[in-house]
Amino acid sequence: MSKMKKIKQRGFTLMEVLVATIVLFTGIVAVAQLVPVAVTANNNNRRDSSASVIAQRELAQFVQLPLTYLGPYPDALGNSCNLGDPAQPGVTVGSPVVVIANRPTIDFSAAKVAGYSFTAAVDPEDPYGAQYDVRWAVITAGNGTIASSRRFILGARQINTNNYVLPLTLDAMVQR
Repeated sequence: MSKMKKIKQRGFTLMEVLVATIVLFTGIVAVAQLVPVAVTANNNNRRDSSASVIAQRELAQFVQLPLTYLGPYPDALGNSCNLGDPAQPGVTVGSPVVVIANRPTIDFSAAKVAGYSFTAAVDPEDPYGAQYDVRWAVITAGNGTIASSRRFILGARQINTNNYVLPLTLDAMVQR
């Protein structure tokens, strides 16, 4: 008679299944907690990118105008924009500016100045209807009648949001 070997087969124990389930569940919960963080970061980045695009577009229009142009001029969005005053050389004209960490920044806590601010909607298809407050100040250098340079300090920030939004500020200078 031949001896038959009994092969002992064995499956997972209940304890092993329990440990594997706990490890898997912990991983799923950790990943699920990252989803709201990622969505919030994405919304913040979209808002900052939109403010940056608006500010860069407006600043590009400002610096392309000749220094002899005194304004107001209609920008690409149809807003009437003032470009400073050569009769006030070295004086900040337009929206109030504060210095934060040695950098000039538009003071959005102050009232808007006509001709130096407007409200822009970025995308009419935006389901959130985001609007941006755009403000600027101009410092003109020259002899009192003719400008030799202009410094633009331009800021943009989203205004119809439930959260505090840091403004974006661009600073550029044009000389002849």
